[in-house]
Amino acid sequence: MTTPLLNSLTIALGERSYPIQIGSGLLADAANFADLPKASTALIVSNSTVAPLYAAALQAALQPHYASVHLVVLPDGEAHKDWQTLNLIFDALLQNNCDRKTVLFALGGGVVGDMTGFAAASYMRGVPFVQVPTTLLAQVDSSVGGKTGINHPLGKNMVGAFYQPQRVLCDLGTLKTLPPREVSAGLAEVIKYGPIADMAFLDWIEAHIEALVARDVQALAHAVRRSCEIKAQVVSQDEREGGLRAILNFGHTFGHAIEAGLGYGDWLHGEAVGCGMVMAAHLSQALGLVDAAFVQRLTRLIAAAGLPVRGPVLDASDNAGRYLALMRVDKKAEAGAIRFVLIDGPGRACMRGAEDALVRAVIDRCCAA
Repeated sequence: MTTPLLNSLTIALGERSYPIQIGSGLLADAANFADLPKASTALIVSNSTVAPLYAAALQAALQPHYASVHLVVLPDGEAHKDWQTLNLIFDALLQNNCDRKTVLFALGGGVVGDMTGFAAASYMRGVPFVQVPTTLLAQVDSSVGGKTGINHPLGKNMVGAFYQPQRVLCDLGTLKTLPPREVSAGLAEVIKYGPIADMAFLDWIEAHIEALVARDVQALAHAVRRSCEIKAQVVSQDEREGGLRAILNFGHTFGHAIEAGLGYGDWLHGEAVGCGMVMAAHLSQALGLVDAAFVQRLTRLIAAAGLPVRGPVLDASDNAGRYLALMRVDKKAEAGAIRFVLIDGPGRACMRGAEDALVRAVIDRCCAA
């Protein structure tokens, strides 16, 4: 029996266009994998948390379409988003004699999706892959748009490639098994779309934040679809982040510094982004782009989502200096100058720099004592 889709939309990238399918029970339905590139072999990439929950169902759904369906299970967590873990995927591909038509399936959250995509972009110079995101954060953000990569000890996502999937399959049923902390982390990436692009969506999130935290299926379906719609519009105009797409990194410059400064995995990515949005909003206010009421409104919503709104102290002797040093390694930095995604009035984002002294003052104001 074919599982009905709740929603479907398309990332419009010419010959690299692909659908995003949103519904419940999708990953167990063989019909959803019928029209992918033909191959004799498929490789599911998952992790030690997700694989026991969903790998068997996905394998069963893929078996009508492939002679062999293999599985590689990675260690779970952002701390393992590195060369050593990436090589486990290449080991599985080579040990199973996978060829250049082999299709990879990323079954997991953002880390699994990013690493599987990077492996697909690199193996035999490019093989097809499919995103099957199982976390809210991955469904609304990281699985869409073709950013793939791994972390380096000196910077997050500094090694990678732009490589688009064949399709994104968002099975809302997988969100039922998410820990509450992971739900909150995903909501950070949902919330960001409001200030940068759609204040009506921000109004809706505020009105439904309790339902989202409680994982109401209809609320989640709307949040995932609208988030994907906004990201699809941006990516279709700027696939390789030459300009417009950078607005999707609202909160990420401060957030990536938090992740790198604490050691990957201490805070979840969404937690760091949520706090980073508060810090970026304060910087926007300091530059005269938004008023205090907007900053307070956004801070209240981020807190209501269960996210931290005070930054950690990364260096007791010079906390702001440590943040600045880490942010200079950010991909958006140019010639050592940090460029921030800021709110240029509600519903609009811009990229601009700021004097170190002003950034230091914001960090001092926003970080825990």
